[in-house]
Amino acid sequence: MTFKKILKILVGVLVFLTLPSLLLYGFLYFKYNEPLPNGVSGEPADALAHKMLESLNYEAFKNTAYIEWTFKKRRHYKWYKNKQHCDVLWEDFRVNLNLSGSGAHKAYVHGFIKDGPMANELIEKAISYFNNDSFWLVAPYKVFDDGVKRQLVTDDQGEALLVTYTLGGSTPGDSYLWILNKEHRPIAFKMWTSILPIDGLMASWNDWTTTTTGAQLPTFHKFLFFGLEIENIKTAL
Repeated sequence: MTFKKILKILVGVLVFLTLPSLLLYGFLYFKYNEPLPNGVSGEPADALAHKMLESLNYEAFKNTAYIEWTFKKRRHYKWYKNKQHCDVLWEDFRVNLNLSGSGAHKAYVHGFIKDGPMANELIEKAISYFNNDSFWLVAPYKVFDDGVKRQLVTDDQGEALLVTYTLGGSTPGDSYLWILNKEHRPIAFKMWTSILPIDGLMASWNDWTTTTTGAQLPTFHKFLFFGLEIENIKTAL
Protein backbone atom coordinates (compact mmCIF):
# COMPACT_ATOMS: atom_id res chain seq x y z
CA MET A 1 0.00 0.00 0.00
CA THR A 2 1.45 3.37 -0.97
CA PHE A 3 2.08 6.21 1.46
CA LYS A 4 -0.49 8.33 -0.38
CA LYS A 5 -3.11 5.62 0.05
CA ILE A 6 -2.34 5.26 3.76
CA LEU A 7 -2.52 9.04 4.25
CA LYS A 8 -5.88 9.15 2.49
CA ILE A 9 -7.26 6.42 4.73
CA LEU A 10 -5.98 8.15 7.88
CA VAL A 11 -7.52 11.48 6.84
CA GLY A 12 -10.80 9.71 6.10
CA VAL A 13 -10.83 8.07 9.54
CA LEU A 14 -9.98 11.38 11.22
CA VAL A 15 -12.83 13.18 9.44
CA PHE A 16 -15.22 10.32 10.24
CA LEU A 17 -14.37 10.54 13.93
CA THR A 18 -14.22 14.31 14.33
CA LEU A 19 -16.94 15.63 12.02
CA PRO A 20 -19.90 14.44 14.14
CA SER A 21 -18.28 15.93 17.24
CA LEU A 22 -17.69 19.25 15.48
CA LEU A 23 -21.27 19.35 14.22
CA LEU A 24 -22.61 18.56 17.71
CA TYR A 25 -20.41 21.22 19.28
CA GLY A 26 -21.54 23.79 16.72
CA PHE A 27 -25.18 22.96 17.35
CA LEU A 28 -24.79 23.21 21.13
CA TYR A 29 -22.74 26.40 20.88
CA PHE A 30 -25.29 28.30 18.80
CA LYS A 31 -28.19 26.93 20.83
CA TYR A 32 -26.90 27.50 24.36
CA ASN A 33 -23.88 29.81 24.41
CA GLU A 34 -24.61 33.18 26.00
CA PRO A 35 -22.52 35.93 27.61
CA LEU A 36 -22.17 36.31 31.35
CA PRO A 37 -24.96 38.64 32.51
CA ASN A 38 -24.42 41.79 34.49
CA GLY A 39 -26.11 42.30 37.81
CA VAL A 40 -26.34 44.53 40.86
CA SER A 41 -24.22 43.69 43.90
CA GLY A 42 -24.73 44.76 47.49
CA GLU A 43 -27.90 44.56 49.58
CA PRO A 44 -30.33 43.46 46.81
CA ALA A 45 -28.13 40.49 45.88
CA ASP A 46 -27.46 39.55 49.50
CA ALA A 47 -31.18 39.71 50.30
CA LEU A 48 -31.98 37.29 47.48
CA ALA A 49 -29.17 34.98 48.59
CA HIS A 50 -30.59 34.92 52.13
CA LYS A 51 -34.05 34.07 50.76
CA MET A 52 -32.57 31.16 48.82
CA LEU A 53 -30.84 29.87 51.95
CA GLU A 54 -34.03 30.20 53.99
CA SER A 55 -35.94 28.15 51.40
CA LEU A 56 -33.42 25.33 51.91
CA ASN A 57 -33.36 25.48 55.73
CA TYR A 58 -29.79 26.70 55.95
CA GLU A 59 -29.79 26.46 59.75
CA ALA A 60 -30.38 22.71 59.50
CA PHE A 61 -27.48 22.38 57.05
CA LYS A 62 -25.21 24.49 59.24
CA ASN A 63 -25.97 22.25 62.24
CA THR A 64 -25.37 19.06 60.25
CA ALA A 65 -22.04 17.64 61.42
CA TYR A 66 -21.75 14.66 59.06
CA ILE A 67 -22.73 14.04 55.43
CA GLU A 68 -22.23 10.82 53.50
CA TRP A 69 -23.01 10.32 49.81
CA THR A 70 -22.13 8.51 46.59
CA PHE A 71 -21.53 10.50 43.39
CA LYS A 72 -22.37 8.91 40.02
CA LYS A 73 -21.89 5.41 41.48
CA ARG A 74 -18.14 6.05 41.27
CA ARG A 75 -16.97 7.84 44.38
CA HIS A 76 -18.13 7.67 48.00
CA TYR A 77 -17.69 10.36 50.63
CA LYS A 78 -17.80 10.46 54.41
CA TRP A 79 -17.59 14.14 55.29
CA TYR A 80 -17.10 15.01 58.97
CA LYS A 81 -18.10 18.61 58.34
CA ASN A 82 -17.66 19.92 61.86
CA LYS A 83 -14.20 18.31 62.14
CA GLN A 84 -13.16 19.45 58.64
CA HIS A 85 -12.20 15.96 57.53
CA CYS A 86 -13.49 13.88 54.63
CA ASP A 87 -12.83 10.30 53.56
CA VAL A 88 -12.87 10.00 49.77
CA LEU A 89 -13.22 6.42 48.49
CA TRP A 90 -13.01 5.12 44.92
CA GLU A 91 -11.86 1.81 43.43
CA ASP A 92 -9.20 0.45 45.82
CA PHE A 93 -8.22 3.88 47.16
CA ARG A 94 -9.11 5.91 50.23
CA VAL A 95 -7.85 9.39 51.02
CA ASN A 96 -8.50 11.18 54.27
CA LEU A 97 -8.56 14.89 53.48
CA ASN A 98 -7.86 17.47 56.15
CA LEU A 99 -9.98 20.40 54.99
CA SER A 100 -8.75 22.78 57.68
CA GLY A 101 -5.83 23.82 55.49
CA SER A 102 -3.06 22.13 57.45
CA GLY A 103 -2.30 19.79 54.56
CA ALA A 104 -2.10 16.68 56.78
CA HIS A 105 -3.78 14.33 54.29
CA LYS A 106 -3.41 10.53 54.28
CA ALA A 107 -3.69 8.14 51.33
CA TYR A 108 -4.41 4.41 51.44
CA VAL A 109 -4.39 1.59 48.88
CA HIS A 110 -6.15 -1.65 49.86
CA GLY A 111 -6.18 -0.29 53.42
CA PHE A 112 -2.41 0.25 53.58
CA ILE A 113 -1.11 3.77 54.03
CA LYS A 114 1.06 5.16 51.24
CA ASP A 115 3.59 7.97 50.97
CA GLY A 116 5.77 9.52 48.32
CA PRO A 117 4.71 10.37 44.74
CA MET A 118 1.86 7.86 44.66
CA ALA A 119 0.32 9.32 47.82
CA ASN A 120 0.68 12.85 46.46
CA GLU A 121 -1.05 11.84 43.24
CA LEU A 122 -3.94 10.20 45.10
CA ILE A 123 -4.30 13.21 47.40
CA GLU A 124 -4.41 15.67 44.49
CA LYS A 125 -7.00 13.51 42.76
CA ALA A 126 -9.10 13.26 45.95
CA ILE A 127 -9.02 17.04 46.42
CA SER A 128 -10.20 17.55 42.85
CA TYR A 129 -12.94 14.93 43.29
CA PHE A 130 -14.11 16.50 46.56
CA ASN A 131 -14.16 20.04 45.16
CA ASN A 132 -16.28 18.95 42.21
CA ASP A 133 -18.57 16.37 43.79
CA SER A 134 -19.32 18.28 47.00
CA PHE A 135 -20.16 21.36 44.92
CA TRP A 136 -22.90 19.39 43.14
CA LEU A 137 -24.21 18.48 46.59
CA VAL A 138 -24.01 21.71 48.62
CA ALA A 139 -23.40 24.57 46.17
CA PRO A 140 -26.43 26.66 47.25
CA TYR A 141 -25.11 26.75 50.81
CA LYS A 142 -21.78 28.26 49.66
CA VAL A 143 -23.06 31.63 48.45
CA PHE A 144 -21.60 33.48 51.45
CA ASP A 145 -18.22 31.72 51.48
CA ASP A 146 -15.08 33.85 51.54
CA GLY A 147 -14.26 35.30 48.14
CA VAL A 148 -17.78 34.91 46.74
CA LYS A 149 -19.24 37.78 44.73
CA ARG A 150 -23.05 37.98 44.53
CA GLN A 151 -25.13 39.92 42.00
CA LEU A 152 -28.87 40.28 41.47
CA VAL A 153 -29.78 39.72 37.81
CA THR A 154 -33.21 40.79 36.57
CA ASP A 155 -34.68 39.84 33.19
CA ASP A 156 -38.05 38.96 31.69
CA GLN A 157 -37.97 35.67 33.64
CA GLY A 158 -37.70 37.46 36.99
CA GLU A 159 -34.86 37.66 39.50
CA ALA A 160 -31.85 35.35 39.55
CA LEU A 161 -28.71 35.21 41.69
CA LEU A 162 -25.33 35.39 39.96
CA VAL A 163 -22.51 33.96 42.09
CA THR A 164 -18.82 34.22 41.20
CA TYR A 165 -16.13 32.34 43.14
CA THR A 166 -12.96 34.43 43.19
CA LEU A 167 -11.10 32.20 45.65
CA GLY A 168 -10.74 28.54 46.56
CA GLY A 169 -11.80 25.33 44.86
CA SER A 170 -10.11 23.87 41.79
CA THR A 171 -11.26 26.53 39.32
CA PRO A 172 -11.54 30.00 40.91
CA GLY A 173 -13.25 32.58 38.72
CA ASP A 174 -16.21 30.39 37.76
CA SER A 175 -19.69 31.93 37.79
CA TYR A 176 -23.14 30.40 38.29
CA LEU A 177 -26.55 31.96 37.76
CA TRP A 178 -29.08 30.47 40.15
CA ILE A 179 -32.63 30.17 38.76
CA LEU A 180 -35.19 30.27 41.57
CA ASN A 181 -38.89 29.47 41.79
CA LYS A 182 -41.51 31.68 43.48
CA GLU A 183 -40.43 30.38 46.89
CA HIS A 184 -36.81 31.31 46.06
CA ARG A 185 -35.88 27.64 45.93
CA PRO A 186 -33.16 26.72 43.39
CA ILE A 187 -34.44 24.79 40.38
CA ALA A 188 -31.38 25.14 38.10
CA PHE A 189 -28.23 27.10 37.46
CA LYS A 190 -26.38 28.29 34.37
CA MET A 191 -22.62 27.89 34.30
CA TRP A 192 -19.71 30.00 33.08
CA THR A 193 -16.69 27.87 33.96
CA SER A 194 -13.16 27.33 32.73
CA ILE A 195 -13.69 23.62 32.07
CA LEU A 196 -16.80 23.97 29.87
CA PRO A 197 -16.29 25.07 26.23
CA ILE A 198 -19.76 26.61 26.07
CA ASP A 199 -20.89 29.47 28.35
CA GLY A 200 -24.31 29.48 29.97
CA LEU A 201 -25.02 25.75 29.96
CA MET A 202 -27.78 24.80 32.40
CA ALA A 203 -28.06 22.00 34.96
CA SER A 204 -31.14 21.19 37.01
CA TRP A 205 -31.44 21.49 40.79
CA ASN A 206 -35.00 20.28 41.36
CA ASP A 207 -34.63 16.74 42.75
CA TRP A 208 -34.28 17.50 46.46
CA THR A 209 -34.52 15.30 49.53
CA THR A 210 -34.93 16.37 53.14
CA THR A 211 -32.37 14.49 55.23
CA THR A 212 -32.71 13.27 58.81
CA THR A 213 -31.08 16.47 60.11
CA GLY A 214 -33.45 18.67 58.10
CA ALA A 215 -30.80 19.70 55.56
CA GLN A 216 -32.07 19.65 51.98
CA LEU A 217 -29.76 18.06 49.43
CA PRO A 218 -30.12 17.18 45.72
CA THR A 219 -30.34 13.59 44.47
CA PHE A 220 -30.05 14.15 40.72
CA HIS A 221 -28.97 16.78 38.20
CA LYS A 222 -29.88 16.83 34.53
CA PHE A 223 -27.11 18.32 32.39
CA LEU A 224 -27.65 18.29 28.61
CA PHE A 225 -27.96 14.58 27.72
CA PHE A 226 -26.43 13.40 31.00
CA GLY A 227 -27.65 12.65 34.49
CA LEU A 228 -25.57 13.16 37.63
CA GLU A 229 -26.83 10.81 40.36
CA ILE A 230 -26.22 11.46 44.05
CA GLU A 231 -27.16 8.44 46.16
CA ASN A 232 -26.80 6.93 49.64
CA ILE A 233 -27.17 10.33 51.32
CA LYS A 234 -26.88 10.14 55.11
CA THR A 235 -26.60 12.96 57.62
CA ALA A 236 -26.06 13.27 61.35
CA LEU A 237 -25.87 16.03 63.94
